Amino acid sequence: MTQIDFYTNAVDKLGTACRIAHKAYGLKRRVLVLCADADSARQVDKLLWTTPATGFVPHCTPSDALAAVTPVIIDHESREPAHDQVLVNLTAERPAFFARFERLVEIVTLDEEDRRQARERYKFYRDRGYEIRTHDIGALSA
Repeated sequence: MTQIDFYTNAVDKLGTACRIAHKAYGLKRRVLVLCADADSARQVDKLLWTTPATGFVPHCTPSDALAAVTPVIIDHESREPAHDQVLVNLTAERPAFFARFERLVEIVTLDEEDRRQARERYKFYRDRGYEIRTHDIGALSA
């Protein structure tokens, strides 16, 4: 069953997603970062060139010729995932294909609308029997 982790009180949602992708990459895990739109996907792409400041996280889009061998995929069109290890959801909705992943990461900011949407996703997962872990990263994500 999919392991679900909610990271709450994030100051910077995209920066937090990049730090999680970097950590997963270090653990040899493949990551799909699912963005809400093309603009946020471009921002994640840009951030991954500098997160961490002294390193590089290989990444591309699902349509790239190297997508099958690239550790981090950035998508905003909900295409068929190339792998099933870690899914970082940056959208307001729950991804239709989340259950095929080993791990789902949900990042929740301080924004009231973002929190409301996250509560709906949390309830959906909980009501279907998923074990959910919550991590308050407020002080760490600044």
